[in-house]
This record gives sequence, structure tokens and C-alpha cells, in this order.
Amino acid sequence: MFKKLLIANRGEIAVRVIKTCRRLGIATVVVYSDADADSLAVEMADEAVHIGPAPAAQSYLVADKIIAACKETGAEAVHPGFGFLSENAGFAQRCADEGIVFIGPNPGAISAMGDKIESKKFAQGAGVSCVPGHIGEIDDTAHAVRIADQVGYPVMIKASAGGGGKGIRVAWSRQDVEEGFPAVRAEAKSSFGDDRIFIEKFIESPRHIEIQVLGDKHGHVVHLFERECSIQRRNQKVIEEAPSPLLDEATRQAMGAQAVALAKAVNYDSAGTVEFVAGQDKSFYFLEMNTRLQVEHPVTELITGLDLVEQMIRSAWGEKLAFEQKDLAINGWAIESRIYAEDPYRKFLPSIGRLVRYDPPEEGQREYYKVRNDAGVREGDEISMYYDPMISKLCTWAPSRLEAVDGMGRALEDFHIEGPSHNIPFLAAVMDQDRFRSGKISTNYIKDEFAEGFKGTDPTPAQVDILTAVGAAMQRVQAARARSSDTGLLNPPRTQWVAVVGQAKRRISLQGEGTTLTVTLLDEDRAITLETLDWRPGKPVFKGLLDGKPFTVQVAPAPEGFTIRHRAAKAKVLILTPRSAELHDKLPEKQAADTSKLVLSPMPGLVVSMDVAQGQQVREGEIVCVLEAMKMQNIIRAERDGVVKAVNAKAGDPVAADEILVEFG
Repeated sequence: MFKKLLIANRGEIAVRVIKTCRRLGIATVVVYSDADADSLAVEMADEAVHIGPAPAAQSYLVADKIIAACKETGAEAVHPGFGFLSENAGFAQRCADEGIVFIGPNPGAISAMGDKIESKKFAQGAGVSCVPGHIGEIDDTAHAVRIADQVGYPVMIKASAGGGGKGIRVAWSRQDVEEGFPAVRAEAKSSFGDDRIFIEKFIESPRHIEIQVLGDKHGHVVHLFERECSIQRRNQKVIEEAPSPLLDEATRQAMGAQAVALAKAVNYDSAGTVEFVAGQDKSFYFLEMNTRLQVEHPVTELITGLDLVEQMIRSAWGEKLAFEQKDLAINGWAIESRIYAEDPYRKFLPSIGRLVRYDPPEEGQREYYKVRNDAGVREGDEISMYYDPMISKLCTWAPSRLEAVDGMGRALEDFHIEGPSHNIPFLAAVMDQDRFRSGKISTNYIKDEFAEGFKGTDPTPAQVDILTAVGAAMQRVQAARARSSDTGLLNPPRTQWVAVVGQAKRRISLQGEGTTLTVTLLDEDRAITLETLDWRPGKPVFKGLLDGKPFTVQVAPAPEGFTIRHRAAKAKVLILTPRSAELHDKLPEKQAADTSKLVLSPMPGLVVSMDVAQGQQVREGEIVCVLEAMKMQNIIRAERDGVVKAVNAKAGDPVAADEILVEFG
């Protein structure tokens, strides 16, 4: 086996590879950019080599620097992870030429399948059903418009070297192509160093189902069943699961056989993924093949018991697969939620900054489910604007799908992050939705279910009970502390209180000692019991049992009371005396500031272009500027007609979230 392996990647996948290498007794080297000098991967690896500035094009995408690091450290092999150089046939060939083993498929397989344009041609030649489209390079925007007109709208504009949701746009009209084609080409150049683009028909209401394949250097290929990756936002996978709730055994076998046949046709020898677009009627078309490890590989590992990183290493070493297709079976169900640094309440705009608090749920077996969390960060680390905004991949496994979904809901409750905004409330909302729980999903799911954006959810009756009980318990703790410091004169015991949860009011009385609190709901003729109280002022998480059922809420002080969030439901909670409640009703509501004449930066980022000037007449919907953040270009449009009064930024300027970019007169 290899004695030393270099990881040409960063973040959670670098940490993931290190863990497997440690178990196999292989020493590890990581390369790192300026932005990752203090990363967890650098801390965990046996050796680390600096390879340049933060932008990937000057560090992780520079093959010469990776090869030099291998020679400097004596690494025999390179694991490329995903993204960056993982699907670059030239890099794989360069490794072979330098006597370094590439932990991935052979260069020929990457060339045949890794390039999206060539893979379409190859699949058509092999008789694989493909999505209609233009298979070939596109010269410019005018050429793209002509092709889109011929294929018929809507179309998908995709980077040939794309992956991870980057370099993709759906165009519903000529205008969308005219605006989207140059943006996709710029993203492709920035993220992958390759600006070739192709166009294919966009199939509406599809499902995204992919087959994991695994091959060795002796001609053996198996599939490890499917993953459903239909919950996507802007073509970026958000929630994945294995197996798929759509497939029956016959369809599963048909898709698996087609994926294996395609892999064998190119002598595939590592982990790879054949992606299909599937209809609700279980029809399916070949979409593309990813000739690398996938971000969502943990769900396959959880249902098969295999370590895919280990299998890649063993295949690269030359070992035969230790199992055949008949030896493999699906065990249980697994769900993966991608925890992103983004603000779901502001159209999922990227968020960067330091992880002031990072407290993931404990891994391992819980009541009826298992928890796994793949992360490359620690508390105190910074989420950089230069890379993908993923914080971690939270996974749960259980014997059945609904148990895995329920386990994910609980695990998301237990995940606490402060600093950058994050999408945990949104993920929790999905887990609680009837449609998701039914398995009747598509790639339009988020667009359909959150058409007006994500605003959180209204508390259910059970959640109102949780918020009431937690608010009462926290108020009691604070009152007890106040009494002990003020000789018992402040906040004397009362038999009756008013709990204000958001806009709702409930008359309650409180009884209890030690770690148990009984809250009697006076107008409902019932009581709820809160147990295992373990909270003190300043603690951001409150855990307990309500009527014997475990829960976790995120809490923060607010004027007069607390802000409490349970999953996707958040409310301000006040525990007041009856007289205070009367006076509270008389307080005037605070008016929000008028920002209708301002164009604010929705995220921290870099101004790519400023498309308006002082004195210019602008119409609603016209482009004001383009911002780049997290490797994505974001078009900022005018939300009203008006004349530009002032322009406060120019191309090349870094801007903060909510910074005023343009003012209208």
C-alpha cells in the first residue's frame, strides 16, 4: 500500500481523506492557500505545503504547484477530492508522466466521460438515451441564442467542465440566454479554467437520480445503487438521500446496468457517478458522468457499509474489488443535508465570516438513528468568499426513510452555529413538510414550495407549547438569580402570568422544583411538563424534554424577553404579569426604515461591473450591477423605475452586505 499520499484539495473532503488514510496507515500531505493556512486539514495532516494566494486559479488549480509539492514531500499518490483538478484529464496524465499515482480513473476514462460535451457524444455513440440538445462548442452569445431557438425553450446553459452546481443557468427566453451565456462562461473560466459551454433541453419537473459506480484495474465494475439529489437550489444540490423513494427494483436494476455498461465501455477504474434525469413515470435519460468522488458519497457509504475513499485508494494501488454485484445490498436509508453559509431569509445569498460558535450534534448512534457530520471547520474558523460556502455535510441513517427524516430533523435542532448566516432553519422546514416526507419531489421542489422565498414557518401548536415552556423556564431562572441578588424583593412569586409567543397570548401558571417545571395553560384546561432543565443566562441552546419528548431550541435575549427558534419556527417570547401584558398592548409598533430608493448589496462580495451612472434613467428589472461571491456571479436588478442620484461603488470594489451601491432620486 502507499506510504504517503498528497491531498490536492481543501475543507471537508481533505479532512475526510485524511481520516481514511489514518485508518489505513498512510501518511498524508495537504496543500493549502493563504486563506487555508490555519485550516483543520492543515492541522490534521502529517505535512502541509503552501501553494499560493487564496483564489483557486492561483493555487488549487495550478497543476505545477501540486506536482512540485508531491516531489518535495515524496508523496507517491494524489487524491484530488472533488472540484478543482479532480476531473482534469491533463492533470491525471501529468501525474502518470511524473510517476505519481492519481487516485481516480485513468486519463482516458476522464477524457471520455469527464468532459460534459465529449461524454454526450460518447454516450450517444454507445446507444445511451440522452437529453436533446446541442452537442458541441458554442462560439459566442449570438451563436448560443440561435442554438437555444432551435432546441426550444427552456434550455440549460452548462459549462463543459462544470460541477457542483457552478456554471449552470436555465434560460426560459432569448433574453435569459443573452444575459446568462456570458455569466456562465465567466463562472466557468473562474471556477474551472475552461470556458467551453454547451446547451441542452431543460426537462421540466424532473428528478435527479445518480448511480454510484466502482471499478478496478482488472475490468471489474459494480454499482452501489442510487442517490436521489432532486432537492436543489440554483442547480446546487442541497439535500440528498439513498436510496431513491421513486425507484422500484426493476428500474433500479435497469439504471444500474446502464451505468455499469457505460463505465465498462471506457475501462473505468475508480469511484464515479453516472447521473440521470428521471421523469415521475420512472423514465430516465443519461445526463453526464462525474469521474470523481461526489460530495454526497456519505449516504452511499451509510447504506452499503463501504468506505469509498478506501476503495478508490485500493483501486489505484491495483487491488481487485473484494466483492461482486451479488454481494451488495441496500441496508436502511440515509439522508444528507448540506449546511451552507448563506441566508435563507434573504434569497439564500452567500454569507461569509468567522464561526463564532460551531457546535454540531454528537456523532454516532442515537435513539433510533445514527448521526454523521463531515466537516472541515472548527469553531473560530472563517468562511471565505473565495470558495464554496459549505460548512459541513450532516447525515443521518435509520432503518426506514421516515425514521431517517425524523432523525435529520432532530440532528438539525441540535446543530448550533453563530457568525455567518446559515441554512439550518430552511433544512429543518423541508424535513417537516408533508410533500418531502411523502417522497413526491422534483428538482423544482424548492421553487414550488418556497415561491416567495423562505420566511420561516409559523409555529405549530406543539411548537407554541415548546416556546411557551422554554420562555417560562428561562424567565424563572433569571428571576431566581435576581431575587438572590436583591434580597428577595424583586420578581416575587406569582400564581398567574401571561406568555406572549409572537402575536399570541396565553394565561399560564407555573409550578415545579429543581429540573422540572409544570406549565398550566389556564384557558385550555391542560398542563405541560418540562424536564431536564439545563440552562443559564448567556447559553445559546436550551435542551429538554416536553411531556417526555426531547427537543432543542436556539435562544437569544431580546428586549423584555427572548427570541427562541425551534427548527424553522422563530418567535419573540415574553413572560409578563397580567398588568404588564395590558401595558404592552398599548406600545406603538416600530416603523421600518424606508429603503425603497436604495440598492443595497445583498451579500459581501466583489463588484464585477457597475452598469449604471449618475443621472441615468433606469427601469424596473434593468441590470444595476454584477457582484461576485463564492465563485458565483449575481446580477443585481433595479426594483423600481427611477433616476440614479448617486453611485457608491465601481468595478473591482469589495462591498459588505447591506452596503449602499446605488441611490435613486
